[in-house]
Amino acid sequence: MTEYRYIICSPAICGNRPTIQGTRTPIKTIVGYYKMGLSVEEILEGLPHLTAAQVYEALSYYHDHQAEIERDIEESQVENLLERYGLRITHDGRIAPHGNGNS
Repeated sequence: MTEYRYIICSPAICGNRPTIQGTRTPIKTIVGYYKMGLSVEEILEGLPHLTAAQVYEALSYYHDHQAEIERDIEESQVENLLERYGLRITHDGRIAPHGNGNS
């Protein structure tokens, strides 16, 4: 089992999803930038509170736990969240419960 210096999973932080220790930055956020083609330097521009070591370790964690992180990303997609919580997007772009007369 690999140990990660900068990554924690805690029920009190981001629902026990892997995050960068001392922040509320989930690994899936860093992976999202990575999958968009951003370099580590570009990721650091968008997340300046992180260090290069933290970003590299997040990517290492992703490659070691790819199925877990991909599942977390999939569950966080807007369509899946709307379905999970019984919500919909109204014609004016708002999020509302199903059955609210604003379709």
